[in-house]
Amino acid sequence: MQSRARLLPSRGAIGSHTAKRLRRSVALPGRCLRNCNQIANRGNALTQQLPADAERPTGVRWRVFALACGTSWLLYFHRYTFALIKPELQDDWGLNADELGLLDSAFYTCYALFQMPLGIAADVWGVRLVLTLLVLVWSGGLWLQAFASSVKILAVARGLLGLGQSAVYACLSRVTRNWFPANLRTSLQGWIGVFFGRVGGLSANLMLGALLMGTLGVDWRTVLYACAGVGAAHAGLVWYVFRDRPCEHPGTNRAEIGLIAGDNGAGAGAPDSRWTIRRLWKTTSGRSLANLLALNLQTILSTAADTLYSDWIPLFLKNVYLFDSQQRGLMSALPLLGGAIGGTLGGWLNDVLIRKTGDLRRGRRIVGVGSKGIAAVLLLGALLAFDRPVVFCTLLFFVKFFSDSGLATTWGTVTDIGGKATASVFAFNNAVAGIGSVIAPAVFGAMAAQFGWRPVFVAAAGCYLLCGLSWLLIDPRIPLVQETNQRG
Repeated sequence: MQSRARLLPSRGAIGSHTAKRLRRSVALPGRCLRNCNQIANRGNALTQQLPADAERPTGVRWRVFALACGTSWLLYFHRYTFALIKPELQDDWGLNADELGLLDSAFYTCYALFQMPLGIAADVWGVRLVLTLLVLVWSGGLWLQAFASSVKILAVARGLLGLGQSAVYACLSRVTRNWFPANLRTSLQGWIGVFFGRVGGLSANLMLGALLMGTLGVDWRTVLYACAGVGAAHAGLVWYVFRDRPCEHPGTNRAEIGLIAGDNGAGAGAPDSRWTIRRLWKTTSGRSLANLLALNLQTILSTAADTLYSDWIPLFLKNVYLFDSQQRGLMSALPLLGGAIGGTLGGWLNDVLIRKTGDLRRGRRIVGVGSKGIAAVLLLGALLAFDRPVVFCTLLFFVKFFSDSGLATTWGTVTDIGGKATASVFAFNNAVAGIGSVIAPAVFGAMAAQFGWRPVFVAAAGCYLLCGLSWLLIDPRIPLVQETNQRG
């Protein structure tokens, strides 16, 4: 194995003084946080200059990626359980669509209210601590949902679940910024936030709805208790595997830190200085705030339409098509499968378009406008087959395919404009989007009870159309915070 001295550049290339500093830094023991930026920059330089048989980057970032995917999967797996037990609650507790919609609103109210404070907490205290606690809290909410003996307790459980899941994707967005170079982020965010999230919901419908509750006849409370136990175990795994930055992980080497840092060293180096509401406000301009509000608008509309799938499809299939538990599980999974595939391909397409056109705004806009516009047209067209259950559910697969193909673009845009305050900006965007998720379930439930289900799908199509048009107002090149001279 080559000695450390031989791996360094020659004195003639960089000067004797710099050479001595590099040798001293390589010999330093430990991974002091105050030297993380130096390690990241030197690791990046060394990976470019070392011979082919020199130190190779470790693969810790892919373990982090795998756990982020698993967290997204589990979040939606647990979230979709309530849609599956709605028919049981309707039969056993005599709840109508309006009351079930209000229980959904209890979840989304807490989900929206805690987005911003917990997103800032992730930026200040780190993703590892905040994310571990969030998974524990949402698992506790799921356990209380199974334990509930009244509607009031069930409402508290729904709120606790919403609190626990509120800032999870803000944390995962921060993870992609800190652990992966910019040219990969949108694709990876598509895998984490869209593919594995939608597959989590799909898995809930198949594993819990069709298999356990449908074929095997397992009681819904038993199913929820088991899910809560899995969540608590996952929280322990998050604490064990995650670190806030690559330089803090005992398994990373300098080559991997440099590879992650890329040209700008984002995320791999020293901890970012603390972000507060006051500091965020001071570093923004009127133009950047208007840009953020346009992004908020499209997220509100997208979220409102998405509650149709997360909250209402199983009950719709029971009341309109008279499907049993097994049929509901299978047909509810179809749109989510479409969303999983579309979200992954959309993230990849977005990265390709940005590279090919060399225009960040154009690349984001093509996917954003196209995905939601096509989804709106398809959903309105699907209503022509409303009286043919299998055909209608199959068409929902394609609606969700196109609508979710733009979700990774939203994640990417948040990262583009958020910079070092990515988790805070993501949390704020989701918190504002909570307006749609709080109002839509109650509105959709009331519409279904008063006018039937067709107007509900028309309203969702309208949300898609307006969401697509809102991308014409968004420019991902305008940062919300100015990062110049932020290093302390």
